[in-house]
Amino acid sequence: MVRLDILLLIVLAALWGASYIFIRIAGPVFGPIALMTFRVVIAAIMLVAIARSIAQVPNFRARWRQFLLIGAIGNALPFVLIANAVMHLNASIAAILNATVPLFTAIVSTLWLREPLSLRTILGAGLGVVGVSILVGWSPLPITPTVLLATGQALLAALSYGLTSVYARRTFGDLTPLQAAVGQACGSAALMAPLAIIAPPRTAVTWPALLALIALAVLCTVLAYFIYFRLIAIAGPTKTSTVAFLIPLFGIFWAAVFLREPVNAGVLAGLGVILLSVWLVLAEKRG
Repeated sequence: MVRLDILLLIVLAALWGASYIFIRIAGPVFGPIALMTFRVVIAAIMLVAIARSIAQVPNFRARWRQFLLIGAIGNALPFVLIANAVMHLNASIAAILNATVPLFTAIVSTLWLREPLSLRTILGAGLGVVGVSILVGWSPLPITPTVLLATGQALLAALSYGLTSVYARRTFGDLTPLQAAVGQACGSAALMAPLAIIAPPRTAVTWPALLALIALAVLCTVLAYFIYFRLIAIAGPTKTSTVAFLIPLFGIFWAAVFLREPVNAGVLAGLGVILLSVWLVLAEKRG
């Protein structure tokens, strides 16, 4: 990767790592459903406008069912699960749990695409379980049913992202990354927009919450997509996947700086084991 691509990879990780603190700020005001509905609707409008400007609008009439499905598993479901998890966990812990996405992707690929399951991948998945156990068991948070449920929601969101990756690989190979992203964003916006009526913001909207929502939609979604598309096109998907190592590091850093979240030995140990497990899986995919 050239220097510019490395810089963009770092910026992408910083943006996605920051999304957890924005959710932490805006989530209690909007609620997880309303927050993520506004996020995907704003992102969808902006992405469609950009796609129209460069003649890359996908064929919605031919693929609306596929866009609704990937919008559900790629945005709507994991976004709401993560938002709810972040409200009950530390933002840093939620970011670390989301680093398990490559592990779930490898498992889904094995079961769905019947890719061979190597010893290295099995070891990586096993270490991932150990890492999650260390992270939750030794974190600054007390082990309560609410914390365990939020942990399960964060892991379910990671599984949903793994399903999305495999489904997109099988279904949208003929689309450009921007077209696929537009379809996914519009699919999720169509599914979630009606929910904003039955799940309006919980309290009066404050300026910090509103600014956090705008940052979440514009910076962590639209801008992040553009950086991601460039990296996929120039550096390739394998090198781009290394962003999984950087996101939790930025998640911890932003949460510690802006939210004053504690970082103890359990958090760092869990992070280390999870990143080792992700490295084993990604290194296997490169091989």
